[in-house]
Amino acid sequence: MAASLGLLAFLAAAGYALDRAFVDVASQLQRDRLRSYASAYAGDIEFDRGGNLIPPYTQPDERFDRPGSGLYAEVVLPGGGWSSESTRGPQLPEAELLEGGAEKFEGPLPITRADGTYGEVLRYGKGFVWDLEQRPEAEFPYTIYIMEDAGTLPQQVRVFRAALWGYLGIAGLVLLLVQALVLRWSLLPLRRVVAELKRVQAGQANRMSELHPRELEPLTESINALVESERQNLEHQRNTMADLAHSLKTPLAVLRTRLESDATEAELREEVATQVQRMNELVGYQLGRAASTGHALFAAPVEIEPHAEQIVRGLEKIYADKGAVCEFEIDPAARFHGEPGDLQELLGNLLENAFKWAHSRVLLTAEVGECAPRRPGLVLAVDDDGPGIPPERIAHVLQRGVRGDERVQGHGIGLSIVQDIVRGYRGELEVGASPELGGARFLVRLPPGL
Repeated sequence: MAASLGLLAFLAAAGYALDRAFVDVASQLQRDRLRSYASAYAGDIEFDRGGNLIPPYTQPDERFDRPGSGLYAEVVLPGGGWSSESTRGPQLPEAELLEGGAEKFEGPLPITRADGTYGEVLRYGKGFVWDLEQRPEAEFPYTIYIMEDAGTLPQQVRVFRAALWGYLGIAGLVLLLVQALVLRWSLLPLRRVVAELKRVQAGQANRMSELHPRELEPLTESINALVESERQNLEHQRNTMADLAHSLKTPLAVLRTRLESDATEAELREEVATQVQRMNELVGYQLGRAASTGHALFAAPVEIEPHAEQIVRGLEKIYADKGAVCEFEIDPAARFHGEPGDLQELLGNLLENAFKWAHSRVLLTAEVGECAPRRPGLVLAVDDDGPGIPPERIAHVLQRGVRGDERVQGHGIGLSIVQDIVRGYRGELEVGASPELGGARFLVRLPPGL
């Protein structure tokens, strides 16, 4: 609407300007035309030796020969005058004698036509001096008047205005139509964005497409970033709840195993206190992990063996029917530079997976990795003597929610948690065959700090 109103206002202003320009030019042309007629008569008029005017043989315009044509010529002399044939009939206003060289444009002046009606004329007059035989004492003045019907200019203006506003009206309609088409075409990408956004809101699409004009790319990219962020947040919350449930599974299994065993009341109390404390630590860790991502860059070094011993004691109780034992080969100088909860999750999931698939032996190895000025790296390896993992199934087993054997109880998210933690520390996880025990080997390499 604003563009249409602006266009109409522009056309109206342009029409008004053209109208005023035409009126001014037409008025000036009329003055020039009357002046040229007067000059033509001045060149053709002659006087005899007695000072009598000799009428011109030809007229500058044929209308001067038609009575009442609307174009009149008159010559005023000191003792009389002359007028064209067109002055017969109408009563023209009286004319005065002007001084030589003087000009006068006046009007509109009233006249009475031959039919008795009234009209108006515009009159131009110019004074001349006639020098008879080069005798100064014989000089006499005379004035030439040219008159034209005052309705001539308004009629021309009416014709011009009719044509002007007619053409401007047609041009305005055409321009409005073109403008509507251009606006519809130029706003088409916005309508596509709205349509795609509705599809995203309805769940029919996951994100906005990338086929948009460069002016809309920041908008669509921001919408995609927002959608992706919300999706990641939702996925992160789901993973956090699944990770918490998976972390609490081991302490609960230990408690169930101890309750079914022949342990004394004192042993049960001690075990319950130990596992409750661990569950509290797990809940606090997972809540803290859900509130923030990543890890502390300047965390204090954490010893590996105490945490490993605590986890292995619980797992040996759970898998006591297997008689599985875990051996340690831990370098005293090896340290985990990160959150203690991350170390517990890392060791807990790797060792639990190894105990689940081992026949009788599990091996935990910890070595100092690549050194750096600030802190060294760490290499952790967990081996078992189980059936191992075929190379073609390694990528499948590492997916969240996938278990190596659907017949074995579990949630299939332990190794996914390990990957998340290793990725958070910019480390690498390698899965292959154990060269010592013959089963599976999970190798974690954490880079050094600079």
